[in-house]
Amino acid sequence: MVEATESPWEVNMRFVNAADLDKPAMVTLEEGTHYWCRCGQTQTPPFCDGSHEGSAFTPLAFEADGKTPMTLCMCGLSRNAPHCDGSHREY
Repeated sequence: MVEATESPWEVNMRFVNAADLDKPAMVTLEEGTHYWCRCGQTQTPPFCDGSHEGSAFTPLAFEADGKTPMTLCMCGLSRNAPHCDGSHREY
């Protein structure tokens, strides 16, 4: 389910194509800008693949330094996106 909220930084959604929603993605990304999906329709969760085109949703840009491991939200419910805040435990 996807619901747009008033703030462009908030979204209440679940990824519809994630195989493993019960835990965050532990990754070390290449240095640069990456895009976390906020529409919930991506085929490559938690990253944007452009599936939002034509909707009111836009991806959340975030930076990675190429060295620091990150815990990225896979459930789409984090209040600290793109980082996991444990919200998946509530569902």
